[in-house]
Amino acid sequence: MVYLLMRQQVTWHPPKVAAKLSVFARMQRVMYLYSMAYLKFQGEGLFNGREILPANQVLITNEKGIVEDIIADSEAGADVQHVNGILSPGFVNTHCHLELSHMKALLPEKTGLVAFVTGVMQHRNFSQETILEAIAAGEQEMWDNGIVAVGDICNTTHTVAQKSLHRLHYHNFIETSGFIPASANTRFEQAVQTYKAFPAVHSSITPHAPYSVSPALFELINEHSAGKVISVHNQETPDEDALFLDGISSFRQLYSMLGADISFYQPPGCTSIQCWLPKTDKPNQVLLVHNTCTTETDIRFAQQLAAGRQQTLYWTLCPNANLYIENRLPHVDLLVKHQCAITVGTDSLASNWQLSILAELQTLRTHFTEIPLEQLLQWATLNGAQALQLAHTLGSFEKGKQPGVLLLDKRLESVKRLL
Repeated sequence: MVYLLMRQQVTWHPPKVAAKLSVFARMQRVMYLYSMAYLKFQGEGLFNGREILPANQVLITNEKGIVEDIIADSEAGADVQHVNGILSPGFVNTHCHLELSHMKALLPEKTGLVAFVTGVMQHRNFSQETILEAIAAGEQEMWDNGIVAVGDICNTTHTVAQKSLHRLHYHNFIETSGFIPASANTRFEQAVQTYKAFPAVHSSITPHAPYSVSPALFELINEHSAGKVISVHNQETPDEDALFLDGISSFRQLYSMLGADISFYQPPGCTSIQCWLPKTDKPNQVLLVHNTCTTETDIRFAQQLAAGRQQTLYWTLCPNANLYIENRLPHVDLLVKHQCAITVGTDSLASNWQLSILAELQTLRTHFTEIPLEQLLQWATLNGAQALQLAHTLGSFEKGKQPGVLLLDKRLESVKRLL
């Protein structure tokens, strides 16, 4: 293949000869691009996963969407598709509960997390057919909204059949919970059985949240997660930190309603993240989801702890779900200040109006106007792919990757899937 050979072979020639060869090489390259079945896209800007390149750059892929190159339009040959907007790799949704899609618009907004969790537990009487149809519709909605990969929370095996169609990439976070220490082994074994129903290479057992997982269960999860990635709902409500600081929390009423005796529990006197994060030293990567009440002190603590044990933290933002449940947003400015690796998720249709990363970016842009567009797009693409350990094929326009191709309105008002 002439084009590939021209990229690979490097031989020294005298300047005059080199100049002639350089012209000849460009001619060969253009002729090759004219002759092959490549797809060529040129927009008003090209976001490559890290930065927005100027409008004269052309993205070249093969017919399957595998990236071949990014080159100047003067060298791209014929058949370039000119589009209005910014070209971008496909979005990565790092936090979703696809199995809850049947609960869309069922629970009221802005009631607080404890009331929301109670509502989820009280609405469980749905037919298998209803659940599976909603899962398929939810996945289609994500596909239509330019999402190519999902970090999906799984408490059941309801999503296995839909995921076997391989329309999107998934990392399955098999979620377990159990605040009573004596139940740790039983709860963990239940999670293991669910875990076995999913592809092991793209799955991991993960704790639900600090307020629902005992130290004994954290220990079992930690050992099983060595070298993997886990996801934890973190500091989503003031009641979570209150449970750990002084024990005066609405979560006590929740456990009482569930008939669970937690009289044994003694608060450690620190914030939630300072209690649970030290218990998860085995995973290579940890996704901290929501972070609505995380303070600057908490951020410093977490970043220093992770750096000391060579662990990567990803701070996952689901702003629309935060507004839906608690009507508050995390301190995104502090996460940016401390150079945290940030990703974006949608949460579930039980706690959101749609499954759209673009809608999450719109909310972030509205409330945090100082964040550059390039930075928001990196959170939604490359950072997400890295967090789910999928950056070898997704997240950026680099040779050999197949990240999907999106067309974004420059004001982030619309998204169209090109590949």
